[in-house]
Amino acid sequence: MIAARKLSPVELVDALIRRVEAYDAQTQAFITRTFDLARSQAREAEAEIASGRYRGALHGIPFALKDIYDTQGILTSGHSRVFIDRVPSEDATTTAKLYEAGAVLLGKLATHEMAHAGPSFDLPWPPARNPWNLAHFTGGSSSGSGAAVAAGMVPVALGSQTGGSVIRPAAFCGVIGYKPSFGEFSRVGIKMQCHNLDTLGVICRSLEDVALMRAVLLAQDLRRVDRSSGAPRIGFCRTHNWEALEPSTRTACALARLQCAAQPKSPTERRQTVLVMALPRQSIGAKCEDHWAHGVTLVSVLCFTRPRIQFTVSGSK
Repeated sequence: MIAARKLSPVELVDALIRRVEAYDAQTQAFITRTFDLARSQAREAEAEIASGRYRGALHGIPFALKDIYDTQGILTSGHSRVFIDRVPSEDATTTAKLYEAGAVLLGKLATHEMAHAGPSFDLPWPPARNPWNLAHFTGGSSSGSGAAVAAGMVPVALGSQTGGSVIRPAAFCGVIGYKPSFGEFSRVGIKMQCHNLDTLGVICRSLEDVALMRAVLLAQDLRRVDRSSGAPRIGFCRTHNWEALEPSTRTACALARLQCAAQPKSPTERRQTVLVMALPRQSIGAKCEDHWAHGVTLVSVLCFTRPRIQFTVSGSK
């Protein structure tokens, strides 16, 4: 719609700013709001598109960053008192790539302190809250990323993962999380925990958005992003945790399996392969203060039709 000039980037940014102002006092997803910058970038995007200089699918699209991504001239705190006044002089590589694609920064998002452990209540900023139920845990450590996307305050956010810090908040907040292969996205300009384990990740609302973000962060040609709607192959890995899933979730999986099997298939069609398994997790229903309660979540592993395997995880409702 933006490319066709049916929707103005300025109008989109203003609408999302109003939503942040209306709901973030409850979700506490944002540490720093960059509204003035966002409006400036949106006006620039609108002018470029009007003059025929359309950069691609992310041109004029707002995004937000977990507050461990360096942003030149903008506080990057790691949600920690230690870095309460840390303002980087350079952008992280991923931040710069999104700017180059014409994306619009709406703000920096909450995390667990230094992207580690669980939520804390003695920091300069409160922990993010799950927009579906403010008494419930968002998952973490990319807590603000999951909450902001789930609350519709931003269409896409970047997070990071050492053990499960993208896939957990995506599952707990009912959105999509993408954990790429190790080393796929540049980590330059990111406050890291473990160089051997850390990866960056994307939290958004659709698989197409995952593909578009991945294309930008890998500097792929956006015209070559595969948007095939062919029915995926679904395999079920019935671990010992499978029986702990709610009956309604198991029923939904069975129906999805039947629906995919009934779809007509072409020998030349590119299809995604999805492996579904049940893994232990912290409970979606746990209160923030009791976030170590245990449960089981449904995990889907999305394998793109390329040599490397990518991981996408979403929770079931």
